Parts: sequence; structure tokens; C-alpha cells
Amino acid sequence: MSQFWKPGTEKPRIVDDEEGGILFLSASASSSSSSRFGYASVEKQRQRLPVYKYRTSILYLVETHATTIIVGETGSGKTTQIPQYLKEAGWADGGRVIACTQPRRLAVQAVAARVAEEMGVKLGEEVGYTIRFEDLTNPGTTMIKFLTDGVLLREMMDDPLLTKYSVIMVDEAHERSISTDILLGLLKKIQRRRPDLRLIISSATIEAKSMSTFFQIRRRALEAEESGPRMEPAILSVEGRGFNVQIHFVEEPVQDYIRHTVSTVLSIHDQEPMGDILVFLTGQDDIDAAIQLLNEEAQSNGKNSSGLIILPLYSGLPRAEQELIFSPTPRGKRKVVIATNIAETSLTLEGIVYVVDSGFSKQRFYNPISDIENLVVAPISKASARQRAGRAGRVRPGKCYRLYTEEYFVNEMSAEGVPEMQRSNLVSCVIQEPMVSKMILSSSELGCSEEIITIAAILSVQSIWVSGRGVKKDMDEAKLRFAASEGDHVTFLNVYKGFLQSGKSSQWCHKNYVNYQAMKKVIETREQLRRIAQRLGIVLKSSERDMQVVRKAVTAGFFANACRIEAFTHNGMYKTVRGSQEVYIHPSSVLFRVNPKWIIYHSIVSTDRQYMRNVISIDPSWLREAAPHFYQNHRHNATGH
Repeated sequence: MSQFWKPGTEKPRIVDDEEGGILFLSASASSSSSSRFGYASVEKQRQRLPVYKYRTSILYLVETHATTIIVGETGSGKTTQIPQYLKEAGWADGGRVIACTQPRRLAVQAVAARVAEEMGVKLGEEVGYTIRFEDLTNPGTTMIKFLTDGVLLREMMDDPLLTKYSVIMVDEAHERSISTDILLGLLKKIQRRRPDLRLIISSATIEAKSMSTFFQIRRRALEAEESGPRMEPAILSVEGRGFNVQIHFVEEPVQDYIRHTVSTVLSIHDQEPMGDILVFLTGQDDIDAAIQLLNEEAQSNGKNSSGLIILPLYSGLPRAEQELIFSPTPRGKRKVVIATNIAETSLTLEGIVYVVDSGFSKQRFYNPISDIENLVVAPISKASARQRAGRAGRVRPGKCYRLYTEEYFVNEMSAEGVPEMQRSNLVSCVIQEPMVSKMILSSSELGCSEEIITIAAILSVQSIWVSGRGVKKDMDEAKLRFAASEGDHVTFLNVYKGFLQSGKSSQWCHKNYVNYQAMKKVIETREQLRRIAQRLGIVLKSSERDMQVVRKAVTAGFFANACRIEAFTHNGMYKTVRGSQEVYIHPSSVLFRVNPKWIIYHSIVSTDRQYMRNVISIDPSWLREAAPHFYQNHRHNATGH
């Protein structure tokens, strides 16, 4: 047996991927599929995947064509298997690296862990991954590297032709994330300079023809054709394996989709045979609300509560909680996973038999006139609805409950989603995070780089506070212990200081309603930012207790996000200096209801209103100091009158 995998490992599992995701099948008796796959060796499990019978074709096409487009149906195994086939065929020999990109970091981590397990190697050695602020690869050793599209784009800054990669597999291309689209455009340019580079574009539902047309490189002369690969892209369709899914629609439009979701889950639990439930909601707030409602309903409804294991799934989820989602369901229990659209294509869960589809997801929409990017709860497309339903037919025939009418699905739902590139602010694609960079550079001159690097690290995580309903009162009290009158950024410094003084203790975090996993991420990110700053020659100084220079540095970076309170209004309404948009301080801010005259925000969240998150008070005279070019036209505004 060659060294590619270890047959007969202790806890055999099949890894089965769909649209760039992974399916975890455990060997334990509680798993519905254990009889089929349970005790086979890893090698036999790999051979049972539908993609296996295309192994030779895939390798032949990659050898002979510069670009291969693989349309992989449900459960084909392409994400976990193709990188291994390439390695076995020698594409990673001589120090070369095989890259496989994913739009989401959770998928990157999970797929890399699975492939390392299949190959019987330690994650971070032959198989590794890189996501933002976390690099688990070993240069010289890593042969297969999983990474987000965004990270690969960043790598191009140091190495525009991506010279260390022999094959780049762009997975989940149908998601049309902004990074995927930009990556595809740049890879096409790299191909002209590097005829030796092979591309594999893999997707669930992509228009293979339009992708193929995009990658056609017309050569002026054909002399290179003979020696190099063919420039005509190859298209291969890989069959999947899915069971029949019965679709149920509601009779009447639903008023409150969270309540309706909860009652649907409870009636499935009451009336349907065993099998796990996957629920699609829009975001963490919805998920928390649904979990709380489910727990309340289940308790008041005695008999229902005992059998349910209720778990959230969204992209900011701590690693330990991810593990719970992928672990097999104990016998006699039913797992209910309440997820965002991350479970639509990025991750596949074993044991799902029932899907509840709210019909909504959070989508980014950018208004170029006001320069405000909103995360809006919007109806999903037919393509998404089909992906969601397909989740129920993985291990046996399943059922999908759609919380919208059939008439709405047929007549009103759009066929495809709008590509992210057409509804986003493109600044961050052209220049990596300019505002944070400017803030850090200014902090060097102002002598507060240690503080600003801490703030930058904290702004990079979703939130450092524990989320969840039912803890609001205690949490507000905990926040008051750290609250600084200057605003959220200075409050973050107090939390960070407390965390360090506690010896980075998880108990301290628990007691103060601080998210321990987020703080660990902050420490990691801060270290990386410090290293980058030192490399750029930024002098790392602390301002001690002078918070004015810290606020000036924030202003230098985020001057475009300045707002002024509207005189004569009592509801805390602010107007943005740029565009005069009506905005309000988010209730989670320490300045909520304090309402200083002039403030700067970090980001805007849109729900019933435009809410400013992470807010700091400023002196308006700093704006003209920081950006005279920007505030020339706003001089009459920015005088403080």
C-alpha cells in the first residue's frame, strides 16, 4: 500500500462533499448510514464516493487542459478527493503546492481537517490551511493547502503570478462571492503568463458554458499549443447521489417566520420518524431568538424537550461549538441545527432528514450614493431554495418544509441570486482594509500604536461580548464595569486590559459576559498586526493613559464616517457628514443614549433603522486636521456650531 492513506484507522468515517462541503458519517451505531460505510477502511470509503470513478478522467483533463470545469452534483466528493488525486499524480512533487479555495473560512478549516485525517497526516504538515489571521501550513512540507479566496487574493500582492502553486482549484464558484469573481478574473490573467498553471473550477450549479467562454484564451500564434496544455477549457459533469425529497409549502403567507419555524420543528419532532432537522434562518440574532423560543416551547410542552439537541451554526461560531454540530447524534435523540445560509453549500451535515426553509437570508446591498453598505434580510432565489431542499436527501429520502407558498415560489421568486459583486462596495477589493491601515499608520506618529493595534484586532472580530437573549440586563451591567465615556473603542481597551490582568482566564470572561473565543482570536490577530507593523518600521509605543491621541488616530483612519447629532431632536438622530444620512447609535454601544455631539462609527448595520456600531466621540476640529481635502466642502458643518 502506498503512503497516501492509512487503511483501517480506528474511527472510520466517510467524508462526502457536496458543492464544496463535507458530510461526516460516523462509524457509531447511532449513525443512520453506519451499516453501509461504518467499518470499511478509509481507502474503501474513498472508492465508494461517486467522484472516484472519474479519477482518471479528471487527471487526464487536468494534464491536457489549462482549465477544467467540474460541475459536481450533490454528494460527489469533489472537494476532499480531487486535491488528493492531484497529489497522488505528482502535482505536488518538487516543492510545488496544490491550492483549493473556499468562499467561507469555516469550510476551509473543516475540509482541511478531514483531508488530513483521510491521508493519515497531522493537520498543518502535508495538508494545511490559511484563513485570515490564521496560518496552519508549513512551507516546504505542505503539499495540499486549503484557503479562502480572499487569502489567495492577498497572497498575490507578494507573488502576483502565484508561482508556488501547480494547480489551483476554485471551489464553490456558483456562490459568486466577490472574492471568487475577482480571483477568477485575475487567474485568467495569470494563465497568459504561466501556461504551466492548471485551474480547476468546481461548482454545484454553475453555468459551465459561460464559465468556459470566460476562460477561452485566444492565442495569436499556435506555436505554444504543441508544447503546453490546450487552452480550450474542458467541462466534466460528476454525478452525485441524492434521495428523493418531498416538498411542503405553506397554504397562506407566514407573518412571523421565526415563530412559524419553531412550531414547524416541534410538529416534525412530534409526528415524524427519527432524523435530524436543519433550519435555515438569516443570522445570529434570528438563530438566538429561535433557540430561546424552542427551549421555552419545549419546556412548557414537557414531552417534547427531552429528545431535542438544539445547536446554532453561523460563521462566527467558536471551534468547540463547531465540533458539536459535526458529532453524531446520540441514539434516541434528534439534532436540530439552526443555521444561516452557510449550511446551504459550504458545509454538509450527516443525518439531516428534514429541512425547514424560512425563505430568507442576509444579503449585502451597497448604496453608492450614500456610501452605506447594508446587510439586509432578503428573499432567497429559486437556486438557493433547491440547494436547501437538497440537504434533506443525503442519507435517505427526506422532507423540506418551505415557509412560503407554492404560488410565491413559482411566480415571484427570482431564478438566481444577484452576484455579490453587483451589490457590494468594491473599495476593499482594490485596497485591503484602507481605514484600519490609515488608523495604524497615524498611531505611529501620535505615539499610541500599541492601543490602536489592540483596537484594530478587536474590530476584526464580530463581537467581544457574549450574545444571546435573556442575558441582556446582566450584560449591560457587566459592560458598565468597562464603559469609557469616550466610547466603544476605549471601552475595548479596558476589556483587553482586564483580560490580560486575569491571566487570559475563561472564567473571567464568563463572569464579565465577554466572549472567550473572540478574545483568543483578538490576541492572535494583535500579534500578527504587531509583526506587520514592526516589519513596516512602525514604532510601537503606548500613549499610557492619554485617550485623546487614541481618538485622534481613530479619526485619522475613519474620518469619512463622521456624524453630528441633529439639534432639536430628542430621539438621538445623527446625520452623516458625507451624504446627510439619518443614523442612530446601536443599542449595544456604550454611547447609546449618551449621544455626544460629534462621533465616528466603525460600521453601519441596517434593521428598522441605520444603526452605527462601535462609536467614539470626537472633537470636530480633528476632522479638518485629519483630512483637509475631504472636509473642504464641509467646512461650514465641521466647525462644531
